[in-house]
Amino acid sequence: MNMGKEAQLLRPKVNVSSYIHFLLNYRNKFKEQQPNTFLGFKEFSRKCSEKWKSISKHEKAKYEALAKLDKARYQEEMMNYPGRRRRRRRKRDPLAPRRPPSSFLLFCQEHYPHLKRENPNWSVVQVAKATGKMWASTSSNEKQPYEQRAAFLRAKYQEDLKEYHKQCKARKGSKGLAKKYRQESE
Repeated sequence: MNMGKEAQLLRPKVNVSSYIHFLLNYRNKFKEQQPNTFLGFKEFSRKCSEKWKSISKHEKAKYEALAKLDKARYQEEMMNYPGRRRRRRRKRDPLAPRRPPSSFLLFCQEHYPHLKRENPNWSVVQVAKATGKMWASTSSNEKQPYEQRAAFLRAKYQEDLKEYHKQCKARKGSKGLAKKYRQESE
């Protein structure tokens, strides 16, 4: 057994929702009441859904409490888990400048409407494949305007990025000054 599989075996079991707790409980009760009855997944899911909708808020609160406990258990186990954790993707700053399109994307933006007009029943994928073939067959002289425009947009992006970083530093600096000012006034 290699280390990857061992780490997977030790990984804490993911927490489940209140509905899943209800589903597991309902399934056990159903098996006890009707041990010889077999229901397909679709039928059983439909029955569970109807039952979940009909139970009182008080009963749902029991399952929600179980889900909260399970979530707390999972979070605590993950804190002690030595393996890799999933990283959350950092949210993009809406004030940050957007990356510029490449010369190929500029070419696609120009030729997409024309190809779509000629072939209205084509999917986006088919149009993309066609523009890719067109780009590949285009000579370097014909690509020159797109490459120049892309270079111009890249340079503009670099300038905007520098300006953005200056503004970020200024914002961080002003937060630090405000904090210092509050501490002095106390």
